[in-house]
Amino acid sequence: QMQLVESGGGLVQAGGSLRLSCAASGRVISAYYMAWFRQAPGKEREFVAVIRRSGDSTHQADSVKGRFTISRDNAKNTVYLQMNSLAPEDTALYYCAAANLWTMSPAQYIYWGQGTQVTVSS
Repeated sequence: QMQLVESGGGLVQAGGSLRLSCAASGRVISAYYMAWFRQAPGKEREFVAVIRRSGDSTHQADSVKGRFTISRDNAKNTVYLQMNSLAPEDTALYYCAAANLWTMSPAQYIYWGQGTQVTVSS
C-alpha cells in the first residue's frame, strides 16, 4: 500500500501562487506515474497534471497550461504542483494520485491522498 499526504494548500488572492506537495510512504513513487486532480463543490473530479516516472515528460489540462507545473523528486518520494497566476475558478480540493500507466482518467489511479484545500479569493 502507498500512503499519499498532500500539503501546501491555503487561502490566496487572485494572481497569487501556491506550491503543493505530496509526500509518499509505503512504496517508492519512482515506480508510478503521478498526477494531481482537483474537485470543486458540486463538480466531478478533474484532471490537472500528470508526470512520467522519470519526470522527463508532463501533461497539463488546458485550463492550467502555462500556469501550473508538476514536478517530482524521486529521491524524496515527493511530487509537487507549482501553481501561479491563481484565479477563483482554481478553488478546489486538490488530490495527489498514483497510477501504473500514463492516463488522465481518475478511475485508473490506484492510490489517492486525502486532499488539500486551495481557495482563491477575487
